[in-house]
Amino acid sequence: MIMTKHLLLTFALAGALGLHAAPTAKESGALDLARQLNNAFIEVADKVSPAVVVIKVARKESSVDLDDPDNPLWDMVPRQFRKQLEEQRDKQREQQRKGGKPGAGREPVFDGQGSGVVIREDGYILTNNHVVEGADKIKVRFKDGKYYDAVIRGTDPQSDIAVLKIEAKGLTIAKLADSSTTRVGEFAIAIGAPFDLDYSVTIGHVSAKGRTQVIPSFGERSPGASMDQDFIQTDASINPGNSGGPLVNLYSEVIGINTLIRGMHTGIGFAVPSNLAREVADQLIADGKFTRAWLGVGIRALKDDEDYLGLIKGVSDGVIVTQLQPGGPAAKSDLKAGDIITAVDGVAVGTAVQLKGAIRGKKIGAPVTLDVHRTGKNIKVKVKPEAWPDDTIPVVNRAPAAPAEKDTQAYGVTVQTVTKALAEKFGVEVKPGVIVTEVEPGSAAERKGIKPGDIITEVNQKPVTTARQFKDALAEVNAKKGIILNLISKGVSKFEVLKESGE
Repeated sequence: MIMTKHLLLTFALAGALGLHAAPTAKESGALDLARQLNNAFIEVADKVSPAVVVIKVARKESSVDLDDPDNPLWDMVPRQFRKQLEEQRDKQREQQRKGGKPGAGREPVFDGQGSGVVIREDGYILTNNHVVEGADKIKVRFKDGKYYDAVIRGTDPQSDIAVLKIEAKGLTIAKLADSSTTRVGEFAIAIGAPFDLDYSVTIGHVSAKGRTQVIPSFGERSPGASMDQDFIQTDASINPGNSGGPLVNLYSEVIGINTLIRGMHTGIGFAVPSNLAREVADQLIADGKFTRAWLGVGIRALKDDEDYLGLIKGVSDGVIVTQLQPGGPAAKSDLKAGDIITAVDGVAVGTAVQLKGAIRGKKIGAPVTLDVHRTGKNIKVKVKPEAWPDDTIPVVNRAPAAPAEKDTQAYGVTVQTVTKALAEKFGVEVKPGVIVTEVEPGSAAERKGIKPGDIITEVNQKPVTTARQFKDALAEVNAKKGIILNLISKGVSKFEVLKESGE
């Protein structure tokens, strides 16, 4: 009885003080969604990681001359990678000093590392060309710790894609997505081995698509001039060692192969889109090499050339032909510098990336039909693509410009009618047109890269063969809009738009 009264008193006191047990609060829907997203990331990592490999590379001692500042590798690799390469060089030299001649009586040293992803269950692995370039021996390690010796099935430096082969069956593979459906803003997950930290998973977003000029072009011989640059940009953390590893979406599909970063800790990384990687990899697996169709033209998007866009009518989208390589497929056709290509075999193109993609996989020697806009008219031009040449066209050496009679001068350029003597003086072939004899420093012509020895063949798409015709053509020009010059420079047909300074 006493106990009963005591309990009743306790309950009454607790009620008075508000100490009664509160019901469990219902969790918000937002928290539940966050947990689902968290689990999604975990599931992607669990599903894809078994298909990711760590690539260990032992390079030939002579494969890369890191002391040569002109080595194109320096243009290919961001600055943060150079320190890593210099450290590898120092290690190689120390090993050579201790062991005598390279490779004499000692095991190869696997001091290079990257990542890769299995794309076929019978042992084909996708990675970057720069990860395995110059490799003497290659090993790959899976997440379960198994090692395999690997051989290079094929490489394509222009896309920076390579395929390795190991002797294995029944491997877990990663599915390649249709990267054309990838959208800016969606989640992106990078898996790889940055700084020897194997199977690191970083999460970010797709920041942009179709990035070009990521690898700078310093002239026709630089790597950036010929590379297929159609990168996916991401802010998922990518570092040295991630190269060759997958960039994955929330469906556990590979949307890109991680390739480059722009500065350390910037949150700007780049991946080769999976569609391009697949196209190259399939041919490397089948043939051991990738044969790229080539038109032999310089190009840029019309929408990126405000000056030219303001001088033409009847077209607002397309790709401008800025130059024709001598002896190339386009030079053998009716295509001209200054033409605007709007479609390839009926498929519209509006950027350089789209035009390259439309031509890349075409059959060598089979004609393609280009929809072209020229001088206000829409025409069709047939071109037979050829295989991409191994070497670039050599530059023609020219003598320095000598003082010349100023027959015609405008826009900072002085010209004379082409003669055999002038052609010999400047080291060029005789062509119908007017030859540039002087270029005024700081002028519109100099800013556009026009040099003495260049031969101007057309003004506003009308032929000129004498200095007088050139002068008459200029008299018809609207100085505020500028002029279109078609010219031959170093043997290459091209065009430029000039405007007087201050106009």
